[in-house]
Order: sequence, then structure tokens, then C-alpha cells
Amino acid sequence: MPSMPKLLMAAGAVLFLVGLIWMLVGKSIPLGRLPGDIAIEKENVRFYFPIVTCILISVVLSAVMYLVRLFMK
Repeated sequence: MPSMPKLLMAAGAVLFLVGLIWMLVGKSIPLGRLPGDIAIEKENVRFYFPIVTCILISVVLSAVMYLVRLFMK
């Protein structure tokens, strides 16, 4: 089987597992409400930027992609 279909099937399986885990334990994982996320609330304005959450997701996705590249060789 060519490598692209394998990669797509693996990505689909990983996304399925992440979605399942997120659905089951999503309430206990405070993604979007981590310390360091910027939240400013005024009278008529609410600004929210989850900077720490973005960094955490980026690190996790980088590690996953590194492992995928490592095992696809």
C-alpha cells in the first residue's frame, strides 16, 4: 500500500481516538482555561486569547508529527 493512504488512515485513527478521549474526559481537562491564557472582560467587550493552550497544542502536535515521520521511514 502506498504511504499516503497509510498516513491518511493513521491520521483518521488518531483523530478518532483524540475525539473519543476528549469526549470522555473533556470536562476534567481545562483546555482553554489554563493559567496564562489572556482574558479581558470590560462592560461591553470580552477579549479572550488562549495563548498557553495554543502553545500546549502546538507542542503536542509537533511531537505527534515527529513520531509519525519517525515511524513512516
